[in-house]
Amino acid sequence: MALIVDNLAIHGSEGVLLRPASFTLQPGRPLVLLGETGSGKSLLAQAVMGVLPPGLTATGRIVLDGQNLLAMAPRARRALWGRRIAMLPQEPWAALDPSMRAAAQVEEVDRLVHRRSAAEARQRSAARLDRLGLAGAGRRYPFQLSGGMNQRVALAATEAAGAGLLIADEPTKGLDAALRDTAGALLRAEAEAGRMLLVITHDVALARLLGGDALVMLAGAVIEAGPLPGLLAAPRHDYTRRLIAAEPARWPRWTPRPAGRPIVEAAGLRKRLGGQELFGGLDLGIAEGQVTAIAGRSGGGKTSLGNLLLGLLRPDAGSVRRAGWVAPFGLQKLYQDPLAGFAPQQRLGHGLQELQRRHGLDAAAAQRLLPRLKLAPALLARRPAEVSGGELQRFGLLRALLLAPALLFADEATSRLDPLTQQEIMALLGESVAERNMALLVVTHETALAEAVAGQVIRLGGGERAMA
Repeated sequence: MALIVDNLAIHGSEGVLLRPASFTLQPGRPLVLLGETGSGKSLLAQAVMGVLPPGLTATGRIVLDGQNLLAMAPRARRALWGRRIAMLPQEPWAALDPSMRAAAQVEEVDRLVHRRSAAEARQRSAARLDRLGLAGAGRRYPFQLSGGMNQRVALAATEAAGAGLLIADEPTKGLDAALRDTAGALLRAEAEAGRMLLVITHDVALARLLGGDALVMLAGAVIEAGPLPGLLAAPRHDYTRRLIAAEPARWPRWTPRPAGRPIVEAAGLRKRLGGQELFGGLDLGIAEGQVTAIAGRSGGGKTSLGNLLLGLLRPDAGSVRRAGWVAPFGLQKLYQDPLAGFAPQQRLGHGLQELQRRHGLDAAAAQRLLPRLKLAPALLARRPAEVSGGELQRFGLLRALLLAPALLFADEATSRLDPLTQQEIMALLGESVAERNMALLVVTHETALAEAVAGQVIRLGGGERAMA
């Protein structure tokens, strides 16, 4: 039993999006797709799963259990989902049911796919969630969980399927190092149990942990392939070398800028969620030209603190004062799950035109920013679900910068990006701080990134007092 991909190519209205790629995936040996956002990694996985966006077509062969999946009727391919093929999607926010508690979404896989009793399904679900650090979170709804926690719930549900072929699309984005290693170990165990494992990631550390083989992709083509960790230790292609060198731990530190006028000041902030204190007795201030980072583990309250400062959430105790001189749209947020910030049926170009019309913005400003954000003009004709998570996050950044905010709250704004693009986007944010004298509030699970860019770092841990 194996997955054989032979000369798989993907075409769209703008031409070839994925040039012919071939590989064989064997049980017990993971295959990792590495590369920058928009390089075609997710498209390849979507073609295997049979969920390519409308308007895209795949040619070549995808053979599983002796059947060419591309020649099968859509209904027959869907019958394989959750039984022969399971996929952990890139955006858990869009994959989870907002009306169901977390544990129930994991339990139903055991009940509906494997026909287990309700009691056994509950027991298995609790064990999976506990293994991923989610003990006690099972009774909460997705909107009550952080992005990283939702990612782990989706991972638990996908793992529960027990399918022979498991596809994981960016399974560790938004997770701190410890949880990344836990998730990586769980995925590796799936391969060691005899399953076929295809993992799409920009996380070089995860690739090292998984082992197996890797394909490095760039601009819709496979540019390098080989066994791990040898490929990472001695890469042949210049792009692969640059990708490894761009990990945040290797970044030079930003030079702090002098603080200007205060924008937000907070005193004695306290917040509880799900019976747990996220932080308490926290005092902080953010001024023009400052870069502040909130760092800590997944589910530790980082996003909640940022939302409190912007007025999107109320504290249980303490106060937040925002400067009166800040314009009505002077506080902007980049969402951790970029789909949450876009109208799903509206093409990206139309949304951008509407923003420009409503706020009287110069259309040329957006055209100047597109290449700086590595966004192809052809993407403007697509809907949010038809671009990669990293591309959509950059569209969110484009919209926010066009409004010239006094304070930009970037909530895990680069967690969906490969190290090279992450470094470039953070450099653009740094330039925006210098050019516009805006304040930047960065939420990140990467301690190395926080220490490289921020003059002020606030570290949060579940139930612990925040330390600046």
